[in-house]
Amino acid sequence: MPDRDIIQERGRSLEDDYFRKKDRELIEKIQRAAEADRARADVGRAAGLTDPALAQELLDLGFTAETVVLLPLVPILQMAWAEGGITKEERDLIVRFARSRGIAENSAADLRLTSWMTDRPSEAVFARAGRLIRAMLDSGSDTGLNADDLVAYCEKIASASGGVFGIGRISAEERKLLSGLVSDLKSRQS
Repeated sequence: MPDRDIIQERGRSLEDDYFRKKDRELIEKIQRAAEADRARADVGRAAGLTDPALAQELLDLGFTAETVVLLPLVPILQMAWAEGGITKEERDLIVRFARSRGIAENSAADLRLTSWMTDRPSEAVFARAGRLIRAMLDSGSDTGLNADDLVAYCEKIASASGGVFGIGRISAEERKLLSGLVSDLKSRQS
């Protein structure tokens, strides 16, 4: 009889361990979901967006509540990268624009920006940025954004280090990209 009690007790112990493990896994899953919801809400609030799908898209692209302030700089960076690299003049203009947008030196956003000026952001960031910026502009929240200002900065970047004596300052590649950016940023303006 005592062997039977030991076996039953061992069985109950294994069963208890199994359910404790499942409970822990479920709690961790719920906590991860809650953290994801908080991150989505935080990035949405920081971007002035109420649509959770757009906030999730920002998260999917690697933006956080601290770095979403960089979103308006993406077309400017794309313009700077149009000819394969960022010149010192372009870098200086980008940093000046970042500072004017409140991006403090050595902040999380500044560190991400620095990395993007060294290593080109993924094509997905460039491809999806226009629509997300447009959503920010359309949100009506006070983001300090203006499509005309963004286009003007893109033009400044395009002409920052090209041409001779002001002739041919904006290359054909940059003109094509600028046309697409204008379309993305201004097409749905009311």
